[in-house]
Amino acid sequence: MPFIQNAASLAVPAIALGLLWSVMVIGIYITYRVLDIADLTVEGSVTLGAAACAAVIRAGGSPVAGTLLAFACGLAAGCVTGILHTKLKIPALLSGILTMIALWSVNLRVMGTANISILRMRTLFTPLTDMGLSKYASWIIMAGGLALVIITALYWFFGTELGSAIRATGNNPNMVRAQGIHTDTMITIGLMLSNALVALSGALVGQSQAFADIQMGMGSIVVGLASLIVGEALLGRRHFFARLASVVVGSVIYRIIIAVVMELGMNPNDLKLFTAVTVAAALSTPRLTAALRGSRGIKRDQSSQPNQPS
Repeated sequence: MPFIQNAASLAVPAIALGLLWSVMVIGIYITYRVLDIADLTVEGSVTLGAAACAAVIRAGGSPVAGTLLAFACGLAAGCVTGILHTKLKIPALLSGILTMIALWSVNLRVMGTANISILRMRTLFTPLTDMGLSKYASWIIMAGGLALVIITALYWFFGTELGSAIRATGNNPNMVRAQGIHTDTMITIGLMLSNALVALSGALVGQSQAFADIQMGMGSIVVGLASLIVGEALLGRRHFFARLASVVVGSVIYRIIIAVVMELGMNPNDLKLFTAVTVAAALSTPRLTAALRGSRGIKRDQSSQPNQPS
């Protein structure tokens, strides 16, 4: 029984955090897998969403209005990155970095300080806690339900003509241009949708922890990639709905892994190093595996050749 209690005390908060951050990971999936772009705007969009939502709640506004504003701000951030990349022809990686740097100042302007507290103010989770649910249960229900709605909506959207054009742009932009589709527009729409989801996740996380901080987005892109890779490793790359679901599962599993590692005594200062090493290992594994198989194939071919007479 003590073991089960300890496991539950680790798993429940990890599942709740994983679901809160899963919305961000879905956004990263759109740019990294669908558009084949590594978008660093994410690190600013997370904070932007939390800052905008917290500012509205702090001013006495509705949590729903604050969350919707966060979504809209994420759309704007993604649009800026898209314009820098498609219209000004700045490389995608650098475009994201420029927007991320600009958002640092924007976020400080929105909050008016380095952090803003919304402690003891009503959030999206308050109605659930008023019903007697625990803090973590309210996070799981709200974030899990929202993630399911988002996955379903994206599955439908990427099956439409517009969504299929965005997916095709990431796969083969030259072919898409030959079909008369404006790839710059498709890329911009994809970046806007991605960062809107990232900002939405930031709003959820900010409300769950009752504050927004200027540094809360640091390292979020690496965390998102780690969650994405874990999900793909567990569920594989099947049809599109399963891929979206694997992102959510990966986010939860990643948080459970982090909770277990921390429980085993890892220094919290080493957490980002652990995440970076995990992502690097996961990204390099397919290439290393292919190289190992190639070398084994060469040795097998050499051993199967008959010896030449002297």
